[in-house]
Amino acid sequence: MSTKPPVSLSYRDAGVDIDAGDALIEAIKPFAKRTMRDGVLAGIGGFGALFEVSKKYREPVLVSGTDGVGTKLKLAFHLNRHDTVGIDLVAMSVNDILVQGAEPLFFLDYFACGRLDVATATDVIKGIAAGCEQAGCALIGGETAEMPSMYPDGEYDLAGFAVGAVEKSRIIDGKKISPGDVVLGLASSGAHSNGYSLVRKILDVAKPDLNADFHGRPLSDVLIAPTRIYVKPLLALMEKIDIHGLVHITGGGLVENIPRVLQPELTAVLHRDAWQMPPLFTWLQQHGGVEDAEMHRVFNCGIGMTVIVAKDKADETEAMLRQSGETVFRLGEIRERQQGEPQTIVE
Repeated sequence: MSTKPPVSLSYRDAGVDIDAGDALIEAIKPFAKRTMRDGVLAGIGGFGALFEVSKKYREPVLVSGTDGVGTKLKLAFHLNRHDTVGIDLVAMSVNDILVQGAEPLFFLDYFACGRLDVATATDVIKGIAAGCEQAGCALIGGETAEMPSMYPDGEYDLAGFAVGAVEKSRIIDGKKISPGDVVLGLASSGAHSNGYSLVRKILDVAKPDLNADFHGRPLSDVLIAPTRIYVKPLLALMEKIDIHGLVHITGGGLVENIPRVLQPELTAVLHRDAWQMPPLFTWLQQHGGVEDAEMHRVFNCGIGMTVIVAKDKADETEAMLRQSGETVFRLGEIRERQQGEPQTIVE
C-alpha cells in the first residue's frame, strides 16, 4: 500500500533559512570592504574571487595555508563569545605562510552550522575581517553552509584558507640555519588556538569560576584571548635582516615545531630560564598536574613565534622587533646535533 508524499515541500521545510543567509551577506560586506587592498579585482558576492599578483614580484611564488580553530570553539560556545575566534582563524593560516617569507594577500573562510544565527555569524565574520586587517590581507570570499542535523543548535565549525606571495629568491626554508645562530622568541597572547582539548579537560577537573579575577582580567578573557598575528612586524624585519628561519609555534609546541625548519644535523638548545611562562600556563600546569615535557609538547608556553638569525644580527633583530611592539626573548642557540639526541632541547 503506497502512501502519498507530502505536498509542496521547500528548502525551509528542511530547516534552512534562506533569508538569514541573504541577511548575513549584507551584514558582512562592510567588514570585508575594510580589508580590501591592491590586487583585488572581484571579491564577496561572486562565484569566485579574483586577485592579481602585484608586479613588484619578479619571480612570485604563491604560498598557501589552511587551518581551523580546533576545540577552542567549544570554549567559545560555552562562554557565548564569538567575536575573537575569527581572529584565531586568520592567524593560524597567515602565521603559517609568513614563516616561509610570504606576504599574505587574501583570505577565504568557511562557516558551517546547523541553523544560521545571523548575529553569531556576523560576530565571527567581524573577527575574521579584524584578523585580515591585522595581517594586511583581503577577505575576498568564503562559504556559509547551513546543514540541518549536522551540528547541534548554537554550534558551528570554522575553516580558513590564506594565499600569500614571496619572491623566489627570498623564500625562508631553514637551509641557511647553521651552528651558532641565535633563537629568538616572540611572546604569545595566550594559548592561541592549540591545546584546548587539554585546557577543557583541566577546566572540567578544576571547575574554576571563569568570571573570577585572574591577574587583572577575568579568567575567561585570558582563556579566549585571540591568537597573535605576527605578519606586519616580521615582514618589516625581512626587509632589513637576513632571517635564517621562522617557526610558528602551534600544536606540538616548541619541541616539535622548531625541528621542522632544521637540517637533520642541527639541534636547537633552548634555556628554560630565558623566559618565564605566563600565569595562564602555570595555572594550567598546576591544576592539571601536567609534566614539563608535556607542557612543552602541547602548548606554546608563552612563545608564539621563533626567529632564527646569525649571532651578529641578534641584537639588531631584537631591537627592531621591540620597536615594532613585540616582546622578545633570547631563547637559545643552534648547535651541531649529537648522535641520538632530539632536535630541540629545553634545558
